[in-house]
Amino acid sequence: MEVRPARPADAEAVREIRNHAIAHSTALWTDTQQSPAEGAAWLAAHLERGSAFVAEADGEVVGFAVYGQWREKEGYRHSVEDSVYVREGRHGLGIGSALLGVLVTAAREAGHHVMIAGIEAENTASVRLHERHGFLHVGTIPEVGVKFGRWLDLTLMRLPLA
Repeated sequence: MEVRPARPADAEAVREIRNHAIAHSTALWTDTQQSPAEGAAWLAAHLERGSAFVAEADGEVVGFAVYGQWREKEGYRHSVEDSVYVREGRHGLGIGSALLGVLVTAAREAGHHVMIAGIEAENTASVRLHERHGFLHVGTIPEVGVKFGRWLDLTLMRLPLA
């Protein structure tokens, strides 16, 4: 497996992974699938700032990671939020850890100050992944989202980059 910067040609594979998470998990708090055009535009924004990476194994994109601005106001400009997704059937193989490691390094080298992870509180695998990379739990906000007919709690984790 190789982790590399994402390319425009990866847009469809990334969209497939995102859409699977939308349909089958509480990782993304939306029910709306991305169209091919939306997926390409979403990835293009990350490519423009150099904040998108994919894991590739045997010619297949098996996961991706991106970071983006945590909040829109300029006072938050030095804080970014990470997203790491692994293709169904490829969990537990170290793909997420490899992606997160590269993502943290890239954000640090880009001069960002803090990386935030917003994780659905019952996603213990993601919480553990972030803990292994040095993220600390800074709080959980109860019932701030809803999906699949139930309220979701948001766990916030923080990693200093500087």
